Amino acid sequence: MLQHIRFTTAGESHGKGTLVILEGVPAGLPITPEDIARDLARRQLGYGRGGRMAIEKDAGEFLSGVRLGETLGSPVAIWIRNRDHSNWEVAMSVDARPGAGEEELRRVFLPRPGHADLVGMLKYDRADARDILERSSARETSARVAAGAVARRFLAELGVSIGSHVTRIGAEAADRTEEWPTDLNETSDASELRCLDPSVEERMKEAIDAAREAGDTLGGEFEVIATGLPVGLGSHVSWDRRLDGRLAGALMSIQAMKGVEIGLGFEAARRRGSAVHDEIKADPQRDRTGGFRRTGNHAGGLEGGTTTGEPLVARVAMKPLSSLTRPLTSVDVRTGEATGAARERSDVCAVPAAAVVGEAMLALVLADAIAEKFGGDSLGETRANLEAYLERAGERARRWE
Repeated sequence: MLQHIRFTTAGESHGKGTLVILEGVPAGLPITPEDIARDLARRQLGYGRGGRMAIEKDAGEFLSGVRLGETLGSPVAIWIRNRDHSNWEVAMSVDARPGAGEEELRRVFLPRPGHADLVGMLKYDRADARDILERSSARETSARVAAGAVARRFLAELGVSIGSHVTRIGAEAADRTEEWPTDLNETSDASELRCLDPSVEERMKEAIDAAREAGDTLGGEFEVIATGLPVGLGSHVSWDRRLDGRLAGALMSIQAMKGVEIGLGFEAARRRGSAVHDEIKADPQRDRTGGFRRTGNHAGGLEGGTTTGEPLVARVAMKPLSSLTRPLTSVDVRTGEATGAARERSDVCAVPAAAVVGEAMLALVLADAIAEKFGGDSLGETRANLEAYLERAGERARRWE
């Protein structure tokens, strides 16, 4: 399916930096470097993070597509410099370094179980896993978050808000809810684990501390939520236009993600239909839902691959990170001998940061869906098309009053 707003990233974990090019953003969108820096800073926070976060203080620099505080309609390029690159100039040199020693080159021959190291070496015929892990690293998500910050600003101009919160760390889970604070991120960001339940958060911290002590890691789950969406984004008519599929693919593309649920998700498979489907009632004052409302939101804001206008809710499962301070068994690819896997600097738990990346991916998919539905070369044109659509929906609903 043709994407209307699309992006691509470049860069390695310890290279000079990461770059994102975002195409399709309408002209006239107000945007500043502070909009980017805010979400980049949120991506670096969270209980259980490692030493890299103390080194990098990410900020995005616009290289193109923005002038005098507004987008131009041309591709937006954003550069995020890696401060730690100064310690990796030999290992990550573009030019060959035939005289460099092993310590300087930092080559990796002991692939980590659960990481892209070994499969990447085999696929791309590389003898050094450094060639793989530098790109497969979650450092790449800094570029996604930068692009997502632009998409979030676009959505905000159209009345759409996106937030997230952590619902599980390891075995410790908060109760499922459909009630969130008015400003979800303001509340969740105040927590070190971005969890809305303080009592569960303390148990989560204890679990992270225990994993750190054991040289282990922990995964978890988070929810990303979009409110203010109009009914009708996505479509049922072709498989690749179904918004639930597009969202699931985007969220699963984040490093270390292993599952995505929309609304009740797998829980819906355990219930009867009468306890799953959201009943429909007329509500002519709700233009964004087409003059209807649901009695619940078990569907998570999507029916038939299309938004209902109710909050869009996706829950994402993240596996424990692959870099352990007490490594699992691996194989030395030079000799075939059994050995411990390589150790790379990493986090014990990065679920709170992953939730911020999830917000970015949700924003990018929804921005694309809005551009698909409403078009517009400028923000004003897109807004006018959306308002006309909502007015039409309102006129139809008000005939029942």
